[in-house]
Amino acid sequence: MVYELDKLETSEIYKLISSTIIPRPIAWIVTNYKDIINIAPFSYFTPLSSNPPTLIVSIGHKKDGSKKDTLINILENKKATICMANESDLEKLKLSATSLDRIESEAKKYKIETKIVFDDFPPMIKNSNVAFFCTFNQIVNIKSPTIPVILNIEKIYIKDLDSHNPISRVAKEFATIGNRLN
Repeated sequence: MVYELDKLETSEIYKLISSTIIPRPIAWIVTNYKDIINIAPFSYFTPLSSNPPTLIVSIGHKKDGSKKDTLINILENKKATICMANESDLEKLKLSATSLDRIESEAKKYKIETKIVFDDFPPMIKNSNVAFFCTFNQIVNIKSPTIPVILNIEKIYIKDLDSHNPISRVAKEFATIGNRLN
């Protein structure tokens, strides 16, 4: 079957893309608003380049149409910490997808432990095996309600690459890669 995307609703296109480009790793994006730690999961992100080291994340809007706190914080502070989510944190990951007031921290509300690795970046999720410490590069204007943001990867934290088995999205389900092939 061929889908002509110009004839489909945005929600239908989203379902097609999110069900076919798999697995999509889920990352917690940690940002700061004053002394409040904002943590939000994103599955629309991917590496963009190794030289310069960059990644791109697509950030939608809140249900009321306003900008998500993650985007506001990145634009204000020019920094974000991208943490790969582990299977042991799946329930907290799902909870952190709930929209909270900007002055309410997901870290506190859902007891998501963080740790400061670099004083000049937002903290990372304590259980993450991999975290990317990023600075804002640019927004890509694609005339869409989803806002693609390019981030420069400045530093990478790797706890244990051999046991790195992040959570991914496969359509509406969550999965891990599990077995590695050489």
